[in-house]
Amino acid sequence: MKYSKEEVVEYAREEDVKFIRLAFCDVFGKQKNISIMPDELPRAFEYGIAFDASAIAGFGDEAHSDLLLHPEPETLVPLPWRPEHGRVVQMFSTITYPDGRPFECDTRSLLKKAVGEAVQAGLEFTFGAEQEFYLFRLDESGNPTSVPCDEAGYMDVAPEDRGENVRREVCLTLEQMGIRPESSHHEQGPGQNEIDFRYADALTAADAAMNFQRVVKTVAHRNGLYADFSPKPVENAPGNGFHVNVSLRRGGADAFSSVIAGVLANAAVMTAFFNPCEASYRRLGTHKAPGYVSWSAENRSQLVRIPAASGEYRRAELRSPDPAANPYLVFALTIYAGLDGVAKGLALPEPADVNLYTADAASLPGLEKLPGSLAEAVSAAASSEFIRSRVPEKILDVYCGKETK
Repeated sequence: MKYSKEEVVEYAREEDVKFIRLAFCDVFGKQKNISIMPDELPRAFEYGIAFDASAIAGFGDEAHSDLLLHPEPETLVPLPWRPEHGRVVQMFSTITYPDGRPFECDTRSLLKKAVGEAVQAGLEFTFGAEQEFYLFRLDESGNPTSVPCDEAGYMDVAPEDRGENVRREVCLTLEQMGIRPESSHHEQGPGQNEIDFRYADALTAADAAMNFQRVVKTVAHRNGLYADFSPKPVENAPGNGFHVNVSLRRGGADAFSSVIAGVLANAAVMTAFFNPCEASYRRLGTHKAPGYVSWSAENRSQLVRIPAASGEYRRAELRSPDPAANPYLVFALTIYAGLDGVAKGLALPEPADVNLYTADAASLPGLEKLPGSLAEAVSAAASSEFIRSRVPEKILDVYCGKETK
């Protein structure tokens, strides 16, 4: 249910809400929040809630530290793991300067802008996220260890699969928050799991991806485990992927092909945002994580996989991003790359119907490699006219200039 401002105030009164968390994220996608009391809701909606941004990655320094959070009522969700009495709810927030100007490093607003430009071009994107994570045991002090919770394999079942109850609790918690998980299973790595989501509009899907990591970490901790979303938690085992399923609700088959062609054409320069830390590059090119700019129908060694389907079920799976990425940036850049492909009338190249992990060099003529390191990815992004025209300078400075993760 999407609430209005007045309905949020009424909900807080009728449901015994005592704390409202105003959520946002830094430029790398790490979720932050500030809690306010119900009596502060009218002020929050009318004027915003001030906070010191100087300690948030990429948000400024002590000389320019004041920003305002403006909660968006349609994003209201309960936090089911908090007490029934004195309930806690959450809303995502738009960030502005005190004079009302939009804050450039608000990546959620950047995604809104991308969605608006797509609508103007006659396109409506939907996204479905697949995020993988490892479950590790905690030590006697409650700190994470490097010991996986099980040694199960792909789609194994209990008792070998010891993450089953965690995934079940995660899915039920998400449903209570109005978020729709589609499927869940044990992944290939020891203690590795995956939960997939049904497609939704870009902003809803990105919000769900943000909430998902928080729910998984909370539920895992309640079960005496640590949830690790880093790109390569275990050497010599599969890394964690953030596979992005892209569909067009409006646009047609020709536009869809050009959208995917645009994603392929800009894949290398977007890599610094899709794979933002050093560990990301230990994952790429191994264990079904792509290493080349290529596509195919069913081949999972490719950057983009386009399964056979038609109508509303036609989709493309982008396989390079990992869960360290900011989902708002990932979806925004995917939309912008797609719009670039449509504007230029790009056509899909020939599919690469080979296993890129076992093929010899002679089988890979003309295939562009994805950046092999964070430094290489940063250099590609910094020199890209496409990136400079779409990513605000302050965000680009954080990823490619003054601060890198």
